[in-house]
Amino acid sequence: MHNLFKNTGLRFLWISVIAVLLDQWSKIAVVDAMNLYQSIQITSFFNLTYVHNYGAAFSFLYDAGGWQRYFLSAVAIIVSVVIVWWLKQAPKHQVMLPVAFSFILGGALGNVLDRMAHGYVIDFLDFYYGNYHWPAFNVADSVIFIGAALLIIDMFKNKEANKVDE
Repeated sequence: MHNLFKNTGLRFLWISVIAVLLDQWSKIAVVDAMNLYQSIQITSFFNLTYVHNYGAAFSFLYDAGGWQRYFLSAVAIIVSVVIVWWLKQAPKHQVMLPVAFSFILGGALGNVLDRMAHGYVIDFLDFYYGNYHWPAFNVADSVIFIGAALLIIDMFKNKEANKVDE
């Protein structure tokens, strides 16, 4: 069992654990300190704005009637299981891919915990320019973005290594 964590991508699961803990801690702090829809200006382009997101990214499926809670939770759980399986298969020499998937796993689990507990995801990071506001997001969304960015970097950086033999 020790070698499983030492010699596979599972050695990076600590990233997922830290991501989930930071995400849940930040959401608890926002819920405890703010009222729903309250907004606190931090800079000329960033507010803390407490909102509930019943949908997925960019509020996709926000008003779907409730079934999306279970659908999005099921998708996140299935993706998480696949990621853990893949991490277990990843050889020791791979670093960036398992790190990227560990970020994505942590973000997915952070948001699925919200959906299962509340029926929505707690969002509060509100960036804007003038009157244009990017959809509010949270720490879990941020670590999913970091993981996706690392996947893209790896795709270009290791183009030859990732080629499938023809």
